[in-house]
Amino acid sequence: MHTKPLILEQEFDAPIELVWRAISEKELMKKWYFDITDFKAEVGCQFQFEGGTEDKRYMHLCEVLEVIPNEKLKYSWKYEGYDGISFVTFQLSSAGNKTKLKLTHEGIESFTNPDFKRENFAGGWDHLIHTSLNEYLENGKALRYW
Repeated sequence: MHTKPLILEQEFDAPIELVWRAISEKELMKKWYFDITDFKAEVGCQFQFEGGTEDKRYMHLCEVLEVIPNEKLKYSWKYEGYDGISFVTFQLSSAGNKTKLKLTHEGIESFTNPDFKRENFAGGWDHLIHTSLNEYLENGKALRYW
């Protein structure tokens, strides 16, 4: 069983405040992530969203655990009707005029459903962070909100 957390890192050519807004404000999150209508970057906020493939949809149940503005956002991540709980952490740091994001997803091995394999999360996060968020931040789409 693989118990090491899944970690992805990406450097964005964008100020830390903008990257923070992109990961913590629901209006901006839906541009690159998921449309989470009940999300607030506040400890104790419980939110949910549906995801998966066209064939299989899963309700994600999450709770915000830690918020340090412009630095860290952590929430729990589990699935309605399935065993297991995991934790997603976004950490930001300034690198000159750029921002470094480190995403850590731990506890994936607690899921017993074969659809919730580490490889699936790795592919999903890779697309979300390296492609979707990167394009949103660096292709000027985010600048109109800045």
